[in-house]
Amino acid sequence: MPRMPAVEAAPLANDTFLRACLREPTAYTPLWLMRQAGRYLPEYNATRARAGSFMGLATSPDFATEVTLQPLERWPLDAAILFSDILTVPDAMGLGLSFAAGEGPRFAHPVRDEAAVRRLEVPDMERLRYVFDAVRSIRKALATSKDANGRPAGRVPLIGFSGSPWTLACYMVEGAGSDDYRLVKTMLYARPDLMHRLLDVNAQAVAAYLNAQIDAGAQAVMLFDSWGGVLADAAFHDFSLRYTRAVVAALKREAEGRRVPCIVFTKGGGGWLEDIAACGADVVGLDWTTDLGRARKRIDDRVALQGNLDPAVLFAPPDTVAREARAVLDSFGPAARPDGRHGGHVFNLGHGISQHTSPEHVAALVEAVHGHSRAVRPRPR
Repeated sequence: MPRMPAVEAAPLANDTFLRACLREPTAYTPLWLMRQAGRYLPEYNATRARAGSFMGLATSPDFATEVTLQPLERWPLDAAILFSDILTVPDAMGLGLSFAAGEGPRFAHPVRDEAAVRRLEVPDMERLRYVFDAVRSIRKALATSKDANGRPAGRVPLIGFSGSPWTLACYMVEGAGSDDYRLVKTMLYARPDLMHRLLDVNAQAVAAYLNAQIDAGAQAVMLFDSWGGVLADAAFHDFSLRYTRAVVAALKREAEGRRVPCIVFTKGGGGWLEDIAACGADVVGLDWTTDLGRARKRIDDRVALQGNLDPAVLFAPPDTVAREARAVLDSFGPAARPDGRHGGHVFNLGHGISQHTSPEHVAALVEAVHGHSRAVRPRPR
């Protein structure tokens, strides 16, 4: 892939998210939401209708930029996340990704036998240029527009992302989402050699993909191990965490003169917290089944934590949303420790926001997180 021109960097008006990822002092707890640009927003639905389809939306840098910025225009969120899909990498491998109306992703050419596994190769990143063009477009837009509070140029960092090698493998073998993961687990147990081959290719591809996003201007990256939690203990370590660790080890960790934080999120991974925290990432995301305060004690602030409000809380009235958000913040506790160290906390949901969520309830969440964390946390000196 030809080298892309250097990103036009603008000073960040708000780097609170990046500082929290690196366990540096912050005046409040930063907030962003997984799937924050999505179907719960009427403006997103309008843009998607103009694009004609989800893939039309995701593969257009202009449309991807537009929807990435939409939630920031409503609320003073502390990070933008690239609008894309976790399955762009296997699509670039030639598996034929599509989204039927009312259904999830589907591959036309699933990987289910030895010949299909042997054919897999790390894709030419040029096939994913639309993603990198979107990253550059979003960075430019962030540098020239203002947020819900009128904050200026380069206002918040941009997060890039990918599915983890294991999560990609689940979709690649099953051909779509799954309730029981029968096909992918059959390959894992019956032909572990094939599964390791598939995962090795995925790990190389994901690392190259995330590094290209960093080159294009992503200021943090996140690895979504959405289906790591469906594995047995030994299988998780051998087939998921092993390859997550390989991706993290291959990432570029500095760009534009500062560290590029890496976030790893394993849904259902609370039982493996200590091992995930040792994978080399700066931040570990947690779903809502793990108590945040106890998780912090388990890792002793060796990494920052992200999460972890149950997304279903947002169906409740705004005062309940605010109460539950304050409870998550109180569970994490004071950022500053008696020994002088800081624990980083990035507030998020424990999984993606539901399409049925009311935007007004999101407004209550943002206000509660920013307001309560400012009230209980002294400003850094």
